[in-house]
Amino acid sequence: QVQLVESGGGLVGTGGSLRLSCAASGHTFSGDTMAWFRQAPGKEREFVAAVTWYGSSYYEDSVKGRFTISRDNAQNTLYLQMNSLKPGDTAVYYCAAKPTIRYYMAQYDYWGQGTQVTVSS
Repeated sequence: QVQLVESGGGLVGTGGSLRLSCAASGHTFSGDTMAWFRQAPGKEREFVAAVTWYGSSYYEDSVKGRFTISRDNAQNTLYLQMNSLKPGDTAVYYCAAKPTIRYYMAQYDYWGQGTQVTVSS
């Protein structure tokens, strides 16, 4: 059974940092694109960042320069380092693996359960 398990969310003040992790099991994703999405209350799930199996990374414009996506294929783990956090970053953050169309579209074969990130003003 394939599982993606996120961790690292929490409550932080404006300007703070958090590091999210996504541990994969049941399948090796070293050859697949992996990504982070987020969903705020009342809004659609939106793309945050993606990293290909060969290390190219892509970011949503509002997080460029603040967030860094990385992966450790040996550990089958995906990370998201989030710095200079803003209240607008408040959302449930989801890990995803194996896009079915484009990396920035919320159509992936595998999803985690999500981790809450709350940034207070």
